[in-house]
Parts: sequence; structure tokens; C-alpha cells
Amino acid sequence: MKHIITFAGSNSKNSINKQLAVYASSLVNDAEIKVLDLNDFELPIYGIDYEIEHGIPDNAHKFLEYIKSSDGIILSLAEHNGAYASVFKNIFDWMSRIDGKLWSDKPMLLMAASPGGRGGTTVLEIAKGRFPYMGGNIVSEFSLPSFGTNFQNKKIVDESLNTQLLIEIDKFQKSL
Repeated sequence: MKHIITFAGSNSKNSINKQLAVYASSLVNDAEIKVLDLNDFELPIYGIDYEIEHGIPDNAHKFLEYIKSSDGIILSLAEHNGAYASVFKNIFDWMSRIDGKLWSDKPMLLMAASPGGRGGTTVLEIAKGRFPYMGGNIVSEFSLPSFGTNFQNKKIVDESLNTQLLIEIDKFQKSL
């Protein structure tokens, strides 16, 4: 059985991206799913002075170990002001100090959701441009716009968007 980790690039307790990531992971067949929450991996803001004085915090090592021990990653990024949420950027920065190829070439379903009509496409473009240099193996991607309208009762209610996600889930599963 494949071991998949899923998480949102957000620390919101009601993260729409976590809701999407959990829903997407529920569509993966024959896999053990581990849902991670960035709130469980609190870290100081990355800075070289902190690293020199204190070293790399255990939570960065722990999170990276989840990535390395998985067979695949489902990640839904929150978009804050057109970029990664600070909490995601911080854990990303800390992990990159341990291993520059932190994604370890694990197959990845990369997603974003937003309340607006663009569905986090700006942060997706940033990630698609950056992650491959960091060992990212993005095998499928999905954007969910207008979250409040298109996601209800813990699932995507727009048939066309749900079909798109199912196609991306299939690509992801075939890459595992």
C-alpha cells in the first residue's frame, strides 16, 4: 500500500486549502493517507543568525522526514498577496537548509484554492517554477476557484471541476 502525505500551505484552522487537500486525498485509491497540519510544526522565522546560534529546529527535520518517507505528496497552497503563505515559506526555507532537494522527487499533486475566481493560479505558477529545482516532481495540478460556491459539504459540487480533479488524481495515482 502506498503512503501519501497531504497538507495545506496554510496555518488557518479553517483552511480552504486543507479542506481541498483532504478531499483530494479521499479520492486516492489503495493508499494510506497521513494529513499533516503546519500548526503542529511550529518554527521560528528562518534566519541565518538563528540557524548558526541554535541549529535547525527539530520540527523542520520531522516534517522533512514525512516527505522522505512518503510515496507521494498532495499539497494545496494558500495564496497570500500573490505568493506562498508565510507559514509555508518558512517551513520550506527551513527544510531547504537540511536538503536542497527537499521534495525528494516524490510524485506531487499540486493544488490551490481561493475564494476568488483565479483559484490561486499565481502561487501555483510560483511553485511550478521553483519546486522542480528543489526535487519537486509535479505530476498533476489543480486549481479550485470560487471556493465558497464550488466546495460545499466537504466536496467539490461543480461537476466539471470535480471531473478535472478526478483526472488529476488519476495522473497522480499512475505516477506512484
